[in-house]
Amino acid sequence: MMNDVQRDFLERSRVAHLATADRTGAPHLVPVCFQVDGMSLYITVDEKPKRTDIPLKRVRNILENPAVAVTVDRWDEDWTRLGWIMLRGPADILSGGEEHDQAQERLRRRYPQYRTMDLAALPVIAVRIRRVLSWGALG
Repeated sequence: MMNDVQRDFLERSRVAHLATADRTGAPHLVPVCFQVDGMSLYITVDEKPKRTDIPLKRVRNILENPAVAVTVDRWDEDWTRLGWIMLRGPADILSGGEEHDQAQERLRRRYPQYRTMDLAALPVIAVRIRRVLSWGALG
């Protein structure tokens, strides 16, 4: 489903955009750090300043409507270098366990900023990739 060129593009990219929608279909789009492992994409909630009295909107949306999309793109003034990938599928919220812990460890390796954060108690979003779309110059 995902070829080597697409996988390499994701590995080289540093930011993605997570699109969720609530039960009424109202969209919500946020930039995120991510790590792909197999056919799952992982995003952790981190310690950047947020409200702590209610879960993040993206988490609430996934609990109401697990269908999500993630885009990763490259912009360049030279339009022959433009490219993007869209990953679609249902998302799970992982509160703990082996998959949660392994996802956070992989994210710490990929993003040094996470190494000083206490992520263990924070949820991980696991996007189960069911569809991969891409366009443009990914190489």
